[in-house]
Amino acid sequence: MPLINMPKLSDTMTEGTIARWKKKKGDVIESGDVLAEIETDKATMEMEAFDDGILTEIFVPEGESAAVGTRIALILGEGESAETTEISQASPSSPTLPAATAAQKQKTPAPPPAAGERVKASPLAKKLAAERGVSLSGISGTGPGGRIVARDVHASATGPAAAPSPAAPLPVPKPGAGDQRLPVSNMRKVIAERLLASKTQIPHFYLSIEVDAAALSRVRKELNVANESAGLPKLTVNDFILLAVSRAVESHPAVNASWAGDAIIQYAGVHIAVAVSVEDGLLTPVLRDAQNLNLREISARVKDLAARARDKKLKPEEFQGGTITVSNLGAFGVGQFYAILNPPQAVILAIGAIVKKPVVNAAGEVVVGERMSIGLSGDHRVVDGAVAAQFLAALRRLLENPALLLF
Repeated sequence: MPLINMPKLSDTMTEGTIARWKKKKGDVIESGDVLAEIETDKATMEMEAFDDGILTEIFVPEGESAAVGTRIALILGEGESAETTEISQASPSSPTLPAATAAQKQKTPAPPPAAGERVKASPLAKKLAAERGVSLSGISGTGPGGRIVARDVHASATGPAAAPSPAAPLPVPKPGAGDQRLPVSNMRKVIAERLLASKTQIPHFYLSIEVDAAALSRVRKELNVANESAGLPKLTVNDFILLAVSRAVESHPAVNASWAGDAIIQYAGVHIAVAVSVEDGLLTPVLRDAQNLNLREISARVKDLAARARDKKLKPEEFQGGTITVSNLGAFGVGQFYAILNPPQAVILAIGAIVKKPVVNAAGEVVVGERMSIGLSGDHRVVDGAVAAQFLAALRRLLENPALLLF
């Protein structure tokens, strides 16, 4: 029976931390049992067993980290022993190599392309290089014919030669009595790294609009009265916003795109990443193909994704592949804000609370109105200000006329 290795639970994960073993050495394991909670760069997730047997060895204790592909445990079936498994081929102090590293050792890398020479690289390698700010011209290719592939970009980004000189840490006040020094989790480290890279490597621009939310509030209230009578879940303001975003993106597809270095990738499907606050960080589960969903379907799927994100039940593919992000802090009473882009996406929307305020109506009278602020942060390499403004205008039209969303 094969060893249990540290799984790759996200597209950017290079190592994981054993947050908690749910089983102990000697326990009987059945396929589907949760073996451990693993803290990744995105979340703390449960790792399930895929075989029956006895948990014979635990190589990585709670609180310790291991690289992806490193063995962390051994489950033996009836009649098996450690000598009949891979355990006999390596000692516990010599973890197995991650798959990408092993694959590289089996190939002879081609030298980096000479100056002026066309760079041969796979589309995925180009995309990864663009996301990480890595120049392909300095990378040796291990693919067919010396082609640069994804593993070469990973190696370049993590290898000693590519590692930038660390910036001098900013001075921190000396801790005093009662202060705490809290360790940084893998999730928080990656959030810090990705947001720093986003803010320093992507040319952000910002736009904002104010939406008349009176009709939206009225329609939502009417629908929820009907839902309550029918025993159905209530609809949230965010449900309407996500539906409106999906429809506005359909009419303005230029915002549903990513920068890929030598090309702009414009996505056919509207895959909305929905920011969800979780313990120690933020997750963005993805509402896939939102352009094909109606209001009730969006509401049900978002509730399910958010609940499973907080319960650490999301699958890796459920928080990868977003094409545009929506972050809504209205429930926390935040009136207006701007968000940092979630690379490689070109647009993120920041949704504020619906607030009552004095406004001037069409007759020139000052009346009580309901207004909602929406901020847009965009990647200026992909989206121009006028294009983003047209998208926001379409979004406002849909939110101010919510009946258009119900057909």
